[in-house]
Amino acid sequence: MPELPEVETVCRILQSGRPHARATALPGHRITGSRLLWRRTLAAPGPRCFRERLPGQRIESVSRRGKFCVIGLTRDTLLFHLRMGGDLRIEPNAAPVSPHCRLILGLDRGMRLSFCNPRKFGRAWLTADPAEVLGKLGPEPLDPAFTAERFIDALARKRRQVKPLLLDQTFLAGLGNIYADEALHRARIHPLTRADELSPEQGRALWRSIRTLLREAIRHSGTTFDGGYGGGEYFDRLRVYQRTGEACARCGTPIERILVGQRSTHFCPRCQALRRRSR
Repeated sequence: MPELPEVETVCRILQSGRPHARATALPGHRITGSRLLWRRTLAAPGPRCFRERLPGQRIESVSRRGKFCVIGLTRDTLLFHLRMGGDLRIEPNAAPVSPHCRLILGLDRGMRLSFCNPRKFGRAWLTADPAEVLGKLGPEPLDPAFTAERFIDALARKRRQVKPLLLDQTFLAGLGNIYADEALHRARIHPLTRADELSPEQGRALWRSIRTLLREAIRHSGTTFDGGYGGGEYFDRLRVYQRTGEACARCGTPIERILVGQRSTHFCPRCQALRRRSR
């Protein structure tokens, strides 16, 4: 599933039109119509309302909130959650339509915006109030207001294992399975450690690891696992995720895999030894 770096990469491409030579920046285009090719792609409103509200609206901005692409229109906001392998592409109308395309927005100047999602899990919303969809999301990990002190305090209030907590989008927006595993490894924290048992030093290390890791992944356009998301090649830089049995880059111990909250979790048993904080 695309996480913060992958969604940020998609949004930056839509915002600027680069690096695709034939694409243009999405802001400034006017929507001429829409084609819903997979009914369940549209979360809200209904197809008729969606079809009637869009034409004539101008695309004002493209941004990201958590794992959502946020497209600001003249009157409304269009939200996309890419989920498994989703991608948004600006294409000429003359280009062939992908068999994995689930929603098409017609644009002026002979272009279209295609929402492609091979596994059909992606969703779109059209709303006058984006807070209806985004309002419960936690803080942005790269926001300047998200300080180490704020993060340490939030951890201390949670009696939950730290790995599932990092995946909770109401606690922290944007992290998923890949970058949670990677951040915990960098911070030398076992994924089963309870959040309120982390020392302030561990909390600060995890905060620093999350921010450093996400910035690094964004610089490399995120991680590509399949043909759905056409981003970067950060996979080769991952230290633990899907590296079961390989040597830890730090100490050489084989990476292990366990299930935590029904999610595959990768860690180094030596660098990330489970320790209980004395009280």
